[in-house]
Amino acid sequence: MCGIAGLLRLDGGPASPVVLRRMTEAIAHRGPDGEGFFTDGPVGLGHRRLAIIDLSPAGHQPMQTGDGRWTLSYNGEIYNFQELRLELEARGFQFRSRTDSEVVLHALAAWGIDALARFNGMFALAAWDRKERRLLLARDRYGIKPLYLARDGHALRFASEIKAILADPGARAAIDPEALIEYLTFQNFFTARTLFSGITLLPAGTWLTITPEGQEASGRYWDFAFAEPAAPRADEAYAEELDRLFRQAVSRQLVADVDIGAYLSGGIDSGSIAALAAQQIDGLKSFTVGFDLNSASGLELGFDERNAAEYMSYLFGTEHYEMVLKAGDMERCMRRLVWHMEEPRVGQSYPNYYASRLASRFVRVVLSGTGGDELFGGYPWRYFRARGHKTFEGYIDSYYAYWQRLLPNGELPRVLAPIWRDVAHVDTRAIFRDVFAHPAADLSRPEDYVNHSLYFEAKTFLHGLLVMEDKLSMAHGLEARVPFLDNDLVALAQQVPVRLKLGTLDPVERIDENAPGSKREQYFRRTKDGKLLLRRVLARYVPDRIAEATKQGFSAPDASWFRGESIEYVRGRLLSTSAAIWGLLDRSAVTALIDDHLSGRQNRRLLIWSLLYLEEWLRLLAEPRAGERWSQP
Repeated sequence: MCGIAGLLRLDGGPASPVVLRRMTEAIAHRGPDGEGFFTDGPVGLGHRRLAIIDLSPAGHQPMQTGDGRWTLSYNGEIYNFQELRLELEARGFQFRSRTDSEVVLHALAAWGIDALARFNGMFALAAWDRKERRLLLARDRYGIKPLYLARDGHALRFASEIKAILADPGARAAIDPEALIEYLTFQNFFTARTLFSGITLLPAGTWLTITPEGQEASGRYWDFAFAEPAAPRADEAYAEELDRLFRQAVSRQLVADVDIGAYLSGGIDSGSIAALAAQQIDGLKSFTVGFDLNSASGLELGFDERNAAEYMSYLFGTEHYEMVLKAGDMERCMRRLVWHMEEPRVGQSYPNYYASRLASRFVRVVLSGTGGDELFGGYPWRYFRARGHKTFEGYIDSYYAYWQRLLPNGELPRVLAPIWRDVAHVDTRAIFRDVFAHPAADLSRPEDYVNHSLYFEAKTFLHGLLVMEDKLSMAHGLEARVPFLDNDLVALAQQVPVRLKLGTLDPVERIDENAPGSKREQYFRRTKDGKLLLRRVLARYVPDRIAEATKQGFSAPDASWFRGESIEYVRGRLLSTSAAIWGLLDRSAVTALIDDHLSGRQNRRLLIWSLLYLEEWLRLLAEPRAGERWSQP
């Protein structure tokens, strides 16, 4: 696990070692154990190392093949590297280290781009083929590891984080107003855009090759494919195979030469991972972040899961550590959180920042339960929109309306009035629709639409969670691993029938979307929050009260805090006449939306969080020398 950075000059000039060093210094937090550089005419590769497997100097990067043809800068972990190594040794390749990095290097030398589909793990990589004079950039199937790109007439720059790109004096930091509309609609980015103009994120499961002359090719080597099985197995066969693959996935991801811990949120997914890991690691360290609920109200009173986590820690025999977040902790970390996150993704992320910081004090690797919900149908209250539709476009309209998490279409012209003339052409429905690249020809059953929903959320919501987890774990020199995204486990999950995730669906019943939430969600609440098969299997590893509990997200009681202890922070940041957001947003329109929350008329905690993030982002962008780099606070 590391940080990579580099550039390819497209104007005939040589790559600058000085620029390369500045780029890697900007992401030193990702790799405190060493740095390395490689230049060959127009190409430069940089690396920061976080040593996890083979801590010796033999794991130093950039790493070259013995003949000097291939040079690799790689970030990630490949969990099937030992099997691949045996196959490569049989082909005559010789190894000088025990690292998975060297396996990746030789795999590329042996199979080229076809090697990418063989990797079971997480990665972002840059590989220079000296013979073909071609740079290869690639990212893992699911997007666990990010890889950012920026291109102008002079160079292609790439890095694990945007700040490394901005460390090149030739790069410039400015906002992308079209991306801002995307974010203010979905609280996420569904395209390759980022908030930074001209800087994009290489899509998950894709590769890009480019030469110094600008000859370019790209392709997708893998994509999600949720579908009803043509020949379903018996229910018990699915359960036993899921159990086998889950155990295998956790075991695969326990390979390391450093201490491994596990998040223990109090839920079934992380609890089951911790249970299995504790069987193989004596005194496994586990970590929970809870919340002070003294000023919380309503549903937020159930947000703290420390009691459940402590109970599981007792049962599994883990060495357990906790942190309690209070109103005000968000303000204390906001500046550094925005600097590390760079681009906002999904919901409030500061609890994840503190969770990573806690774990990093005791271990170098932590296991996370991310992915279980997205693969096995853990959000049933979303999927009812997939039922009762006669056309795919009708389904898109319904689901698109739901995923306008921050501002519906009707609000955008008013809120973005200062810049609306420049961005009115952005079609957010088209952005949403484009996620579904190839709708199935047969959409005669509600299960077909649910599988499209699972595809969409894996491509967007899960991807946002993964980008966030990478940034905030690596902010503290911590590697986060996600066992649910093991290739074999994902392959099975995509073929599990919808009825084993959500129960049998009535093909006719259509719930009124205008009905109160308790009514429209009633059907799926009967299914115990979805992921029925996964719950059935994981119940073998956690107590009944955990397996049967209602799903609870990892969220602070911000709705209450924004109206209470944090109200002056919200007012001072967002209602001030000097707030930076007023260059982009209409003050009266935004003030009215914020007042809706502060007065208790509506819960707009997601919007307020996003505006607070945007305000801090703009302040960092405007600081001295921001045109040259994303200045560290």
